[in-house]
Amino acid sequence: MTQPTPIDTHPLARFAATLRWQDIPDAVRARAEDLCVDWFGSVLAGQGARPVRSIACFALSQGPAQGPSEVIGQAASTSPLMAALANAAAAHVAEQDDVHNGSVFHPAAVVFAPAVAVAQSLGASGAQLLTACVAGYEVGIRVGEFLGRSHYKVFHTTGTAGTFAAAAAVGHLLGLSPAQMQHALGSAGTQSAGLWEFLRTAADSKQLHTAHAAAAGLMAAYLAKDGFTGAQDIFTGPQGMAAGMSTDADPARLTDGLGTRWATAETSFKWHASCRHTHPAADALLQVMQQHGLRAEDIAQVTCHVHQGAIDVLGPVAAPATVHQSKFSMGTVLALAARFGHAGLGEFDAEFLAPGTVALRERVAMVLDPEVDAAYPRRWIGKVTVHTVVGRVLQGRVDEPKGDPGHTLSREEITAKALRLARYGTALPPGRAEAAVQRLWRLHAWPRVQRLLGED
Repeated sequence: MTQPTPIDTHPLARFAATLRWQDIPDAVRARAEDLCVDWFGSVLAGQGARPVRSIACFALSQGPAQGPSEVIGQAASTSPLMAALANAAAAHVAEQDDVHNGSVFHPAAVVFAPAVAVAQSLGASGAQLLTACVAGYEVGIRVGEFLGRSHYKVFHTTGTAGTFAAAAAVGHLLGLSPAQMQHALGSAGTQSAGLWEFLRTAADSKQLHTAHAAAAGLMAAYLAKDGFTGAQDIFTGPQGMAAGMSTDADPARLTDGLGTRWATAETSFKWHASCRHTHPAADALLQVMQQHGLRAEDIAQVTCHVHQGAIDVLGPVAAPATVHQSKFSMGTVLALAARFGHAGLGEFDAEFLAPGTVALRERVAMVLDPEVDAAYPRRWIGKVTVHTVVGRVLQGRVDEPKGDPGHTLSREEITAKALRLARYGTALPPGRAEAAVQRLWRLHAWPRVQRLLGED
């Protein structure tokens, strides 16, 4: 049988395998720690949600009942695979986990969950964990950018590119060679999955996307360590990712500025507890209300001038039936922001179907805006036109929503957000979440990654 001609190791695989802590600029190291604390809060917020409980119950039923890796927010510990599955699901349900604009990708859920689980099992240091996570961010973000806008119209990029991100992070911790890392990426790519259809019926699939990506990437890395081979041209081969999942794939994006442009530092934090596509318009509406002293009852109509991606994802959600589905309703998010000044977790839980929310929701519309669409996904511009009940027509514009790199959160704000999320999702003893967060701010100095939440 004729053997296939080997190809050169992809630069992305070499980068992920050979990245060192000393290669990473101080500002990027610090941002990785910021992102870890932010992720930790999202896991605590989501670990009690019904879909997450289902996935965690399944994971723990598959065992082992005791293992080296923590199921965060529970007393349980299990294998790295099952812990990654449970923690990745928990991180993505509250809609507060981070996002990278250019790739339209949520890295934290699919990078930190498997990397922490594996680091705990290996006894890796905090610096080793953070290095691996930076490798995962840099790989996953570039894969998302490579797949392009056409991919996101149908596929949930966090589920697809996320598999590569998880494989890169875990593969780095396992010490894969560049050739082994290439096999891991090949095996990750053939498992990439995640379709947006679930939004139409308020299904639970979004948490499954992150759980599967984290677990599948972890498995791909461990298999590569054992000599298992994967497709060698998974990105641009005639039956690879670009061929099957995109019509505008750009291979140059896979290596754009690799080692000099740190995409990890470009990642945004989420302020509102909703789909990121709603944030620019919500911030623009709040700007108008603050500048003109408006109250929610003063608003007759809001027109959101948006990019096509927002219409593709949010458009199918006309009358949200669940709290999670409501986070993908532009009208609901703007109504909550207008009524309460912030579309937070408590506002969604208590008010997403309140008469005042529904009435204002029905007066919100989206229209495609050429300027906003041309800037997307590199920039997420928020533009709204607000009609008041007394006939005024007001314009609002936000070029960087709160949480973007140019309008980022301070460490104090990240800490406050993480603790707010912890209070929402857990009934921890007083001070336990605070102590955990303070420890995580020193993650780079940990000699060994142990339980993040610590002991009672």
